[in-house]
Amino acid sequence: MKSLLIEIGSEEIPARFVPKGLELLKADLTKFFDESSISYGTISEYATPRRLALLIDVAEKQEDRTISSTGPSKKAAYDKDGNPTKAATGFARSLGIDVSELTIRETDKGDYVSATVEKKGSPTIDVLSEELPKIISSLKLPKSMRWGDSSLRYFRPIQWILATLDNKVIPFELNGIKSGDVSYGHRFLSPKAVKIKESGSYLSLLKKNHVIADCNERKNMISKGIKEIESLAGCRAIEDEELLETVTNLVEHPTPVLGNFEDKYLSLPKELLITVMRSHQKYFAMEDAEGNMASSFIAISNMNTAINDTVKRGSERVLRARLEDARFYFIDDQKNKLWDLIEELKNVTFQEKLGSVYDKAERISSLSAHIADRLNPALKEKAQRASMLCKADLVTGAVGEFPELQGYMGMTYANISGEESDVATAINEHYMPRFAGDSLPSEEIGTIVSLSDKLDNIASFFYLDMIPSGSEDPFALRRQAAGIIHILRTTDYPDSLNSLIEASLKGLETSEEKRTELTNCILRFFAQRLEGILILEGHSYDVVNAVLSTLVLNLKDIEQRISIISELKNNPTFPAMVVAAKRVYNILQEDQDSEVNESLFTEEAEKELFIAAKNVNNDLVAGDFNLLFKLEKPIDIFFEKVLVMDKDDGIKNNRLALLSYVRRIFNSLGNFSKIIE
Repeated sequence: MKSLLIEIGSEEIPARFVPKGLELLKADLTKFFDESSISYGTISEYATPRRLALLIDVAEKQEDRTISSTGPSKKAAYDKDGNPTKAATGFARSLGIDVSELTIRETDKGDYVSATVEKKGSPTIDVLSEELPKIISSLKLPKSMRWGDSSLRYFRPIQWILATLDNKVIPFELNGIKSGDVSYGHRFLSPKAVKIKESGSYLSLLKKNHVIADCNERKNMISKGIKEIESLAGCRAIEDEELLETVTNLVEHPTPVLGNFEDKYLSLPKELLITVMRSHQKYFAMEDAEGNMASSFIAISNMNTAINDTVKRGSERVLRARLEDARFYFIDDQKNKLWDLIEELKNVTFQEKLGSVYDKAERISSLSAHIADRLNPALKEKAQRASMLCKADLVTGAVGEFPELQGYMGMTYANISGEESDVATAINEHYMPRFAGDSLPSEEIGTIVSLSDKLDNIASFFYLDMIPSGSEDPFALRRQAAGIIHILRTTDYPDSLNSLIEASLKGLETSEEKRTELTNCILRFFAQRLEGILILEGHSYDVVNAVLSTLVLNLKDIEQRISIISELKNNPTFPAMVVAAKRVYNILQEDQDSEVNESLFTEEAEKELFIAAKNVNNDLVAGDFNLLFKLEKPIDIFFEKVLVMDKDDGIKNNRLALLSYVRRIFNSLGNFSKIIE
């Protein structure tokens, strides 16, 4: 194996794109190796804001390959006298063989010219010299840019490319930049070129030039430095793994620095303080042993310790200005009670065709009343009040400056305004769950308002035909649907999701026919979300599909039905019963709403099936779905003895109505046509 080292050096890449860029480079390069029959082994990944690098063990040359190719049809390749045409000679030329070496191969579409070529593997360095520029150019990067007159797209302008194989430069040129064996040190501490004579010395040479190329090493340095500061300061940094990842990808030479701010800012709400430090400055907030905010913070410098005092003063000065802004907004917002801000929501557009945020709050309030009536009528009034208040903080200065605090600031101002504590809590919790794995609302009022808000969002955008498609979901409706599902699975809400969707659509100006159409569309959307969740939990996909395809989404009932069908599958006669059920499903195009007329029965088999079906249907009230097995033989006999499509329309339709009745019995558990015997 040879040692391949690739480093793409550029202007600073945004921190959130560094891991993604490295992932894409690795994926594209290994895919190329697989397709080109180049064996490879250990892959080491390195990245900083100014570089993406891979160190890979690769084979010295490609493996020899046997390549079979199909060319033009025989008719196009040879004329009527059997002489090769230009199509045949061109195909042979493209493979580097003589036209006489072509053969004819039979395919489903007819006879075609083909050829098998033994291709010797080329040296890896030659292959990479040709392909690396293509790989770098074709990286599908988020937020990529072009610069100068070039058509090349990358995160940020490329400054250098290091590419060596066993310390030999892989020669190529990209966008006017020639590959070489040179990297660069820290932009300020060691900006000189660093010649990498051996790939094994890559990390150590960069480290000597103040660049820690290993992301994990940088993260550990930051964590260790934070712990050292904690022991000296007598307080602890608030744990924040996401912020740790961010700052790791912001620096090449991390140095944690302790800073302080005036105690007067400790009167600000805790989350407001943390957000000012975290979101705007990428500082770690600190707290004492009791969990109270400390007037200290930790900044991660990209310089050495020699200028820590300068970094400390600069960080404190910048943070002081941010805290002063936050303090001003917090004080100014309290001039009005939260309820008094509701009228201002009339001037905030929710969506052009759906009116203002005030209109949305009224829809949420109406839906909350409906849900409270079914869940806990005693909470109806509080749920409606929380619904009207839940968006009021959108017009406050604090949320205008720090949008990520919506909900939290609403709760804070509600408490200051004298609202009841459970109403205030619901204002914050109605956004929950914000993402997969997030906490659910802790109290019933928050649960009610959260369901109402998310349902209204989904109903509103489906009403406008703004439905998620492919990877596009600009309004995060999939995430909100998943949130609704998780909430309903943990509550005792008695009705199906169907009724909630129908109630949410009543707040929109639309016809009954349109509401029915939208309800079914939204139910299918929820069924897709629920399907993924249930299969991920380990349930059989055919059983999940069988239960969900009925589109009666009562979450507790769905789980119970999945459990029942899974249990029925253990019965050795289950496959035969499913085959019988599918015979019923297969012959029916649509449900027959008409009643079964026993007087139209002309065959004993249809009478016996009807009696068996009625008995099973009546006894299913007790919930023993093993009774479904009693339908297998009557169904089989029915199809053996009875011609469903009788010439007499009355008899035919009555038999279809009978089969529809039987199908509805199976559908009370699930759509058995979806089950694999």
